[in-house]
Amino acid sequence: MTLGALAVFIGLGTWQIERKAWKEDLIDTLTRRLEAEPVELPPPADWARLGADNAEFRRVRLNVQFQKANDALVYTSGSQVRDDVKGQGFFVFSPARLPGGAAIVVNRGFTPDKNYPQAEATQEIVGVLRWPEPPSWFTPDRDSAGTWYLRDHQAMAKAQGWGEVAPFYIEMEDPVPPGGVPHPSVLKVRLRNDHLQYAITWFALAAVTAIMFALWARRRRETKDDTGAAA
Repeated sequence: MTLGALAVFIGLGTWQIERKAWKEDLIDTLTRRLEAEPVELPPPADWARLGADNAEFRRVRLNVQFQKANDALVYTSGSQVRDDVKGQGFFVFSPARLPGGAAIVVNRGFTPDKNYPQAEATQEIVGVLRWPEPPSWFTPDRDSAGTWYLRDHQAMAKAQGWGEVAPFYIEMEDPVPPGGVPHPSVLKVRLRNDHLQYAITWFALAAVTAIMFALWARRRRETKDDTGAAA
């Protein structure tokens, strides 16, 4: 049992060390992408080669024509990647068209309530590429009032009747609209990296297990010696 426990604790500690290296590499990659100068959005023919692994948080510049359609509002209680979102409110997801006609979805920014101006003009925007959030057993897509809780722009497009859209959406950071609502913002990487702490905990448990076994074995040997001497 002791050997099994040691194997489990040491294995978990080693796994956390590996996760620490992976998380540090991820933080470095995302930070470099968010600090890079924006590039032109790749054409639709190249979109199939883009994915969250190689393009998430890539900064882009593009011209869009916002459509006269129902926006999708995504509820939020705060944000770990934006300094301007401190409380409850909504992110405004709007459909738009590129100059070539391809459809795209833009997260125009944060609004504290559902009162905000619509976007109908053609404008140049700067933002970052984002991919849909995976579904969760504990988080519904949306409620009966139409408020979304999952940032899945493709599900929004299907439900709102926007048609086929790009596999990614744009998290807008500029320009700020007149009146400041909905408010776009620059994103910052704030991923938690507690893996070293977890690794130390697992290795400490392995050490405690080994020490306890050594004490138990010593006491057992002393008991046998005393029994033998008495005999």
